Amino acid sequence: MRRVAVQGNSGSGKSTLARQLAGVLDVPHIELDAIHHLPGWQPIDRDTFRAEVTACCAADGWVIDGNYSAVRDLVLDAADTLVYLDLRLPVVMVQVTRRTVRRMRTGEELWNGNREQWGSLAKITPAENVVLWSLTRHRLHRRRAAAQEAAPDPPHLRVVRLRSRRAVAAWLASVSAADGADR
Repeated sequence: MRRVAVQGNSGSGKSTLARQLAGVLDVPHIELDAIHHLPGWQPIDRDTFRAEVTACCAADGWVIDGNYSAVRDLVLDAADTLVYLDLRLPVVMVQVTRRTVRRMRTGEELWNGNREQWGSLAKITPAENVVLWSLTRHRLHRRRAAAQEAAPDPPHLRVVRLRSRRAVAAWLASVSAADGADR
């Protein structure tokens, strides 16, 4: 296990798990959000995004978190393992809401100078409100997780579907640095 994709709904804990897993495996952690979001929350153009992700995927080892359809094929084709966080909706909603409020309260910089703004919680379009985005995308992610578990795509992937925070913690505890040395 040297190239790991971590996917799941917004607020499911992808970045947290990916960062921890990268530390255990001693490989870089790559957040697709950090590549995708330019200053002022402007999205990177698709071709540049794909080129940058292709370069990341060429490395010997990594843990990449994110769900962008524009690069999903690149990440999954290069990955040896897909960890899919498939937590229950109430758990995800509590996590995404707490995270969003904490980021707003502290003014935490996310990527390229971007910060979450209080006004975004009043937006009624999911693309502008991460809590609504998470709510409206939950069913899609559950279907993707089930489909990947049943028939990995691409077929070489080892798929690990984690359905609770307890399962996430147990799985992470079972991973060792030796897993990262597997080639």
